[in-house]
Amino acid sequence: MAENTKNNGYLESSTFESLQIKLASTEKILDWSYGEVTKPETINYRTLKPERDGLFCERIFGPTKDWECHCRKYKSITHKGIICDRCGVEVTKAKVRRERMGHIKLAAPVSHIWYFKGIPSRMGLVLEMTPRNLERVLYFASYVVLDPGDTKVTGLVEKQILSEQEYRDARAAYGNTFRAGMGAESVKELLKKIDLEELSSKLREELKTSTGQKKIKLIRRLEVVEALRLSGNRPEWMILDVVPVIPPDLRPMVQLDGGRFATSDLNDLYRRVINRNNRLNRLLELGAPDIIVRNEKRMLQEAVDSLIDNGRRGRAVTGPGGRALKSLSDMLKGKQGRFRQNLLGKRVDYSGRSVIVVGPELKFYQCGLPKKMALELFKPFIMKELVEQDFAHNIKNAKRMVEKVRPEVWDVLEGIIKEHPVMLNRAPTLHRLGIQAFEPVLVEGKAIKLHPLVCTAFNADFDGDQMAVHVPLSVEAQAEARFLMLSVNNILAPKDGSPITTPTQDMILGAYYLTYPGTCKKVEMVDGKEKVSYSMDEFSNKQIDDNNKAEGFVRIPEKGDGKVFTDIDEMLMAYQNGAANLHARVKVRIRLDEKDSGKIVESTVGRFIFNQGIPQDLGFVDRSVDKHSLEINVLCGKKKLGEIIDHCYRIHENTGTVLMLDYIKSIGYKYSTKAAVSIGISDMKIPDSKWDIIDAAQRHVDRYEKEYRRGTITNNERVTNLVETWNKATDDIGDALMDSLEPGNNLNIMATSGARGSKNQIRQIGGMRGLMGTATGKTVEIPIKANFREGLSILEYFISSNGARKGLADTALRTADSGYLTRRLVDVSHNVIVRDYDCGTEDGVEVSAFVDGKEILENLSDRIVGRTAAEDIVDPKTEELLVEKNTEIDDMMAEEIEKRGIEAVKIRSIMTCRSKSGVCAKCYGRNLATGEEVNIGESVGITAAQSIGEPGTQLTMRTFHTGGVAGSDITQGLPRVEELFEARKPKGLAEICEEDGIVRKIESRQNDKTRVTVISSETGESKTYDVPFNAIVIVKEGQHIAAGDNITQGPLNPHDIFRLKGVKGVYDYLLMEVQRVYRNQGVDINDKHIEIIASQMLSKFKIEDPGDTDLLPGGMYGAIELEDANAAAAEENGAPALGKQLLLGITKASLATNSFLSAASFQETTRVLTDAAIKGKTDRLLGLKENVIIGKLIPAGTGMRRYKNVKVDYGENEEYINAFDKLNGISEEDSQGDGFVLDRTGELDIPLPLETETPDAIEDETLEEITEVEE
Repeated sequence: MAENTKNNGYLESSTFESLQIKLASTEKILDWSYGEVTKPETINYRTLKPERDGLFCERIFGPTKDWECHCRKYKSITHKGIICDRCGVEVTKAKVRRERMGHIKLAAPVSHIWYFKGIPSRMGLVLEMTPRNLERVLYFASYVVLDPGDTKVTGLVEKQILSEQEYRDARAAYGNTFRAGMGAESVKELLKKIDLEELSSKLREELKTSTGQKKIKLIRRLEVVEALRLSGNRPEWMILDVVPVIPPDLRPMVQLDGGRFATSDLNDLYRRVINRNNRLNRLLELGAPDIIVRNEKRMLQEAVDSLIDNGRRGRAVTGPGGRALKSLSDMLKGKQGRFRQNLLGKRVDYSGRSVIVVGPELKFYQCGLPKKMALELFKPFIMKELVEQDFAHNIKNAKRMVEKVRPEVWDVLEGIIKEHPVMLNRAPTLHRLGIQAFEPVLVEGKAIKLHPLVCTAFNADFDGDQMAVHVPLSVEAQAEARFLMLSVNNILAPKDGSPITTPTQDMILGAYYLTYPGTCKKVEMVDGKEKVSYSMDEFSNKQIDDNNKAEGFVRIPEKGDGKVFTDIDEMLMAYQNGAANLHARVKVRIRLDEKDSGKIVESTVGRFIFNQGIPQDLGFVDRSVDKHSLEINVLCGKKKLGEIIDHCYRIHENTGTVLMLDYIKSIGYKYSTKAAVSIGISDMKIPDSKWDIIDAAQRHVDRYEKEYRRGTITNNERVTNLVETWNKATDDIGDALMDSLEPGNNLNIMATSGARGSKNQIRQIGGMRGLMGTATGKTVEIPIKANFREGLSILEYFISSNGARKGLADTALRTADSGYLTRRLVDVSHNVIVRDYDCGTEDGVEVSAFVDGKEILENLSDRIVGRTAAEDIVDPKTEELLVEKNTEIDDMMAEEIEKRGIEAVKIRSIMTCRSKSGVCAKCYGRNLATGEEVNIGESVGITAAQSIGEPGTQLTMRTFHTGGVAGSDITQGLPRVEELFEARKPKGLAEICEEDGIVRKIESRQNDKTRVTVISSETGESKTYDVPFNAIVIVKEGQHIAAGDNITQGPLNPHDIFRLKGVKGVYDYLLMEVQRVYRNQGVDINDKHIEIIASQMLSKFKIEDPGDTDLLPGGMYGAIELEDANAAAAEENGAPALGKQLLLGITKASLATNSFLSAASFQETTRVLTDAAIKGKTDRLLGLKENVIIGKLIPAGTGMRRYKNVKVDYGENEEYINAFDKLNGISEEDSQGDGFVLDRTGELDIPLPLETETPDAIEDETLEEITEVEE
């Protein structure tokens, strides 16, 4: 009997602050190991027990059953830690088979393929040998000189490569005066001789005098030498004497039904190594001829290569069926590898999934959970409760009760569910709103019920979508779900801060119908025929119906028009009894309270009903002047409803907004049902002028065709004119169609309200379809003159199907591309977290309105709202101070700044933030998802990536073929965004001006080129630019032009702009171009998200001269690292390092991160790990991914170090309850039940008509009152 002395068990992830990766020496591998594996056997097929000394040996790796040795002499926990004297197995838990390693002692050293085969070959760089020569030595094809003896005599030098013949000749000539060898042994001997300190100094000396290609080679070599020197790694550790064997439970072997076994590929690869190693040992003992031993050594080298990285060199080892075996590298790589499959994503318990159906009766924060699903999800909670309430005596009985579904189980479940939020998730989760928390309500059936207003956030519809349910278990998880993830706390979209819970479809239709003012009609005689036209009765409090009459329009009377009512109740009674229609224009006396005598307000019955649930202080009516009018006395379509919600959120925050949203939802459904808007053939009116417009267009096109045949215009011009003519005709017919539809037309109502469809779709139904594109992006010259109501001819149908098929294929591709873009964006920005309150920078960025040609893409107020002013903002005329330096510019202020005619404002920006890592709250500004100042710990990088990636699927994929204009295809949509973020050179590059100057002349040359001459402002010298004749020159003679400006039309290379205009120039260009793509698709994204990505692309410097610092020439470092190194050098009066700022694409920037865990889990896993191991890199675990990988809390939100020692007092005191209420946005009056009620179970009641009150603002101090902070 003996005791095991090795340290057992896992390292607790919360106990370490950083993680280092290094090369493993032979001693280290032996230290890890619990024994040598000498036999290739796995298990005994008769007893099914592991073979001794084999790959599954229990003596080495631990017992297969808990507390039981191999020979079963010891069989209980009482013998814990004892090593059996018969079989040598330690009595312990079986899970040690997941952590104990073994080793294989090799008969001859072999090289590690990562270090010899990677690019660049690290082994080759250290030895100054080419990878090709190195390979020939390692695989026994050539000799390498180890000791040349007397060089004058032999004429040989160290590390010289000799072929078999040359070696024999030298041996014959010089006998044993020199030594040469082959294989990894010889390479190991050469590596052992290297003195890293001496080599490093020598290389640094050589660097000072070298230039060009030689300098680049020296830098690459110095990088590897320095990496080994500084990390404490020895070069000879790249050669293996011992191969580690990973624990058996990580390469399992399982029995299948038919008695056969399935095994991990690694076992086969290990067996090859063991078999060849044993054979080599035997041959060496027998003293076999050199040529046989050499062949066996080469085979051993190949076996170890394929174990580490199968297929990297030569043909991959295949299993049965010709499938390549998965090596250790393959286990880490790719989507199915260890990093992405198991470390960054885990399967969770307590989850279920089902189809979703709409639940219009639910409150905003509720979801319907099927009873059966809830019973299974909350099983442990129910069992505990059953025992506590004495329904069952023990857990076993409780379990039986749940399984038999006894009646008392349902009562217990009801109680448990009441306070326990669940999380709903719909894949794909493109942004944070793809997972939200709800309070479950038990429902019959098997489908999950979802509130209709959260569909936009989930991008869900009810055509068979499925959703997953997850149960947060711990108290902390439940609190987090309730405060951060509950649907009522996610009203705003993080991408632009606009409400994402706006009503859709039926709800809009109902609101539109309810607030519809009625129709006016005009009858006039045209050419002896009676022509009837309609218009909407546009009236508001100012009564414009007189104008309507003046134009000849007369209101079509509605039942109840002109009636006057004492109060709203009387009006409602009249409506319910059929005395007045919804669109009847009536007068009602509105009183604010008992004492108020009231005022008569005119509107429609529908609008009075609509206003009942709308708070009357949203700012649409100036209440200081007019206290009685209706807040919303306009027609409410989709856009207007969005505005109402936005105003409500700003004034009443979550609670008030949620109440209003639920109200709009219920009346929307109710009145869209009553409206009975349906669609029929009679709604699809074809305009009378259709064929006249088409005939005129056809004549136009024929004329161009004639001119082309005569040769007076080119084919390009003909195609351009044809496209323009037919597009104009299509638009004209569309306009004529829309004019001919009366406001009450069902199709018109759907499109104008924003409920469904668009003008474009109506045009295709009743106008003409127009020109169609082909799959290549060209335009088919034959227009489709028919519409869907008339029906398409066979040819027209055929032409249509071309583009339609491309549309379907594009959608599939776009989803994948958009997902990959999001992944790259997340990877580059996940470590951007708000880490400080204020970095104290004096710097900022000047912003003005975004103008594209004449069109304003984004006005100034939108760009500065929610940002921090970098300097005092003063009215240029009155010199009045509008915004103080370092304060946030709110909505009112932003509008005011724009009104005062200020064109540019300097704001704090992420680009100029001086935080050591991440960003500071001041430079970031407002958190768009909450509308308040951003909290420290907010992971703004992930938010930015999601905000840019989520709308990616909506962007087009196409490259527009412009019919030969400027001879280039314009890349648009998703590929353009990708091109910008990857900082690639775009196709169809424009000519760029290299220095400031004045355009002297523009002339056409003989060689099909146009020459533009620019005179430099500084030197007065002229510079000529030859541009292709078909490029469109956009400068004029005599015009002043700045460096970095376009000379011709087209996209620019971001690297050129960076070179000529610097950081500000390239940042402006990236921002403008990305915004242009999204805005053209009608998607709003806030600048700060793009800023975060741009700042990450510009975060690295390349060292050109290291000065007296320890930085490597040609190395990439962050700005802060460079500053710190220079500060250290300055203290010792040394010269500072000089670096050049780099513009990296997002993929390169992700791989250039300081965290090797983050980079390895992104792409090129083996390359990243090889590099990190050579450098002995330490990962300080600052980003999110690396902490997820090792199982620590992410350093964002409450997981940040600064919050580690916060203790919450859970005392049952009044103060705590009040704080809880304040966090929920409930004021003290509310909890007494005045205005609206919200008890602590979260039951929301609809507010009393027109009496919504504003809850107290949430105070930041609340939390401080109830927490004790231990510094």
